[in-house]
Amino acid sequence: MSATHPFQDRIQSLLAEAEVRVGGNRPWDLRPHDSRLPARLMAGGSLALGESYMDGWWDAESLDDFLFHLLEAHVDERVHGIGDILLAIRARLFNMQAGRHAFDVGERHYDLGNDLYSAMLGKRLVYSCGYWHAHDGTVAASLDAAQEAKLDLICRKLGLRPGMRVLDIGCGWGEALKFAAERYGVNGVGITVSHEQAEFAQELCTGLPIEIRVQDYRELDERFDRIFSVGMFEHVGVRNYRTYFEMARRCLAGDGLFLLHTIGGNKSVNHSDPWITKYIFANSMLPSARQIAETTEGLFIIEDWHNFGADYDLTLQAWRTNIEAAWDRLPARYNERFRRMWRFYLAASMASFRARRIQLWQLVLSPGGVPGGYVAPR
Repeated sequence: MSATHPFQDRIQSLLAEAEVRVGGNRPWDLRPHDSRLPARLMAGGSLALGESYMDGWWDAESLDDFLFHLLEAHVDERVHGIGDILLAIRARLFNMQAGRHAFDVGERHYDLGNDLYSAMLGKRLVYSCGYWHAHDGTVAASLDAAQEAKLDLICRKLGLRPGMRVLDIGCGWGEALKFAAERYGVNGVGITVSHEQAEFAQELCTGLPIEIRVQDYRELDERFDRIFSVGMFEHVGVRNYRTYFEMARRCLAGDGLFLLHTIGGNKSVNHSDPWITKYIFANSMLPSARQIAETTEGLFIIEDWHNFGADYDLTLQAWRTNIEAAWDRLPARYNERFRRMWRFYLAASMASFRARRIQLWQLVLSPGGVPGGYVAPR
């Protein structure tokens, strides 16, 4: 960085508070490549940090450690750009997760290509946190084992039995329903807003009593014995939480159970990080515990609330290992700028979970309470 740059002192001061050095040789130190970086970061906040990395303006040997240091020191809370302000205003004025916008995230993220996700996610295309640390103290030996443990945990928490009709809200590539049908003998329906996912899921579940639909959750009005939703609630938006839970209550049998698996934030917000919104998850936002509790009130009893957010750091590390090993055999459309975008996305997610800024929750909900009480499997 140029010594005469008017923003250099401010940036270096903020980084020093996070124990990050400019041009240092530790894995988490910032290595700038463009003298314009300080001004760009001060003006653009988190959006500029991600975009400047995508543009090759800086590097860090350990990107996740660099971002973890920033989050631990709360540097992100002291630098805001115009993107943060505009997102907050837009969230107040518009419902960005309804109507045609409900399908934005499917088209812009989940439809990127099944080749990308097949390379990253492992044996099962499960795009959510694995269950690495079991209640008995054992640790999963691999990503595939952690994902299988997570799927089985969901089935056990719901008490699935042969013949039950199950709804998967945001079914992804169909792996959870396939697992439930094969291991527990259920039948059911999976809905998604991604055409790529739906096509894959339909083929994956061939021969099983499973129906896959491209459908907005708001359209559902039919009865199910059990419902689960894994990694979809992050796309619902605070304006729609009550509608979402009303739909689940409408569709769930009176003696049924609903499992909600979602990333959660420590604070109540109405929008997501500007960089994540622009490049990764369109119109997404993380719910807080308060927002979930308020919008389920009068509809459900919360039987169980399980947090295993630390396991997401391990899941993301495994995804990073897989995708880094696969880049050379993936199509050219995943160019260098895309790769840097994806690396920043995975590293920022690791850092957020490692710093405990965000959590991974599984809630079990019942319409009127489980007679005698609910015993939560772990």
